[in-house]
Amino acid sequence: MDVLQQLMMGFQVAATPMNLVWALVGAFVGTIVGVLPGIGPLGSMAILLSFTLKMDPTTAMIFFAGIYYGSMYGGSTTSILLNIPGEAASVVTCIDGYKMALKGRAGAALTISAVGSFVAGTLSIIGLMFAASMLADAAIKFGPPEFFAIGAVGLLFLMRLSSGSLTKNLIMLLLGLALATIGTDKLFGTPRFTFGLSGLGQGVEFLPVAMGLFGVAEVMLGAVQKDTEEKMIHIQFRDLLPRIDEWKRSVAPILRGSVLGFLIGLLPGPSPVISTFVSYLTEKKLSKHPEEFGEGAIEGVAGPEAANNAAVGGAYVPLLALGVPFTPAMAVVVGALLLHGITPGPMLISERPELFWGVIASMYIGNVMLLVLNLPLVQLFAKIMLIPKNILLPLIVMVCLIGVYSVNSSYVDLYVLALFGILGFVFRGLGYEPAPLVLALVIGPMMEGAARESMMMYQGDVSQMIFRPISGTIYLISAIALIAPYILRAIKRKKKPAAPAY
Repeated sequence: MDVLQQLMMGFQVAATPMNLVWALVGAFVGTIVGVLPGIGPLGSMAILLSFTLKMDPTTAMIFFAGIYYGSMYGGSTTSILLNIPGEAASVVTCIDGYKMALKGRAGAALTISAVGSFVAGTLSIIGLMFAASMLADAAIKFGPPEFFAIGAVGLLFLMRLSSGSLTKNLIMLLLGLALATIGTDKLFGTPRFTFGLSGLGQGVEFLPVAMGLFGVAEVMLGAVQKDTEEKMIHIQFRDLLPRIDEWKRSVAPILRGSVLGFLIGLLPGPSPVISTFVSYLTEKKLSKHPEEFGEGAIEGVAGPEAANNAAVGGAYVPLLALGVPFTPAMAVVVGALLLHGITPGPMLISERPELFWGVIASMYIGNVMLLVLNLPLVQLFAKIMLIPKNILLPLIVMVCLIGVYSVNSSYVDLYVLALFGILGFVFRGLGYEPAPLVLALVIGPMMEGAARESMMMYQGDVSQMIFRPISGTIYLISAIALIAPYILRAIKRKKKPAAPAY
């Protein structure tokens, strides 16, 4: 009953005129971001981070939640109508969504995608509501060794699950941790790795790094890429109604995708992307007609689209309950909270209940807004793809420059923005993913503080820090999860019968 009372309080917060307006703006911007290839929720949230500083913290979190959910909705539009995934999490939707469109079922695919996203988003919010509360209650018992373990394990899993080679991900992770050490030592008050530059005394700011890597770098990539001319499939409003058999075939995939997406969202790494592939493979394996997959199976749209939306709710659980971001987008949300003077973690729910429950309630409202927005305006959103690059890309750069300078009025931040914009462009060209760097930059200070406090607690005895009951369990479970795939692969190889000799 207490949870329901808190949720009602959250609806009162979310239903204020200002919060409703920003929830709608976030949903609208997120949908546009999902439609435009390349930028993604991470890039857009990084670009708009500075513009939330004048907002109330709860309003800023509601705005970002709308962007994250909206981008998952919007990515399916161009995947189905143009065979171009607006967002990485919509790549799988292209496989069957565009084939359905070629068969004249684009409207049905869009409706199933939107409804599946709505159902999955709603179910994941319910999961977030209960899981975050329970985890936060348990996390109150955590000490510095436990928070160091969570941070270390989160970075390890991210390095393992991110796309690209393990070695390259490790290099980016270590570079992020190194950047996190720049600035004034909090314990002794001495400058570290500032190279005599007073502007680096406060450390390397998260905002210009994120905006450089995911804003400016994306603009540079977009400028050098050739435009692809795809024929957009036009649909009428009356075509949006799926057939009865399409509804029936979609129910189970949507529910399965919701559960899979939420559970995968709890893990470190690009969970919305991973969840879509897992859902697609699951539906293909369970289907009575697997031969239809790749040729326009409605299950291939319903399951993955539900999964990527549910993963968003799952990703918020470790952020709100532990204060640890497991995805790059959640790292931007942590950056926004820190800029507002709020430290996320297990005490957030009790100290700032209006923020926690207001954001959850806004997600319910935002899901309804997205459903209403996406179906009637689907053709309008698809036409955004026709905006010329020579107009769109300079606007993004201008927003980045204004946003970074407006925070501290510092030229050093502009230099950092330019440097990491160039580095991000080079990293992508060499096959290095910037996500591990950004997460390490955010989690690094927390891990350093936790490690120092732990060492002081145990007079430098690392074994006591590792083998505490909770932290030891975290390390053990993580080790098993990382080693298990290799063991299972080795067992399969042994069981595989040897080829007969002739």
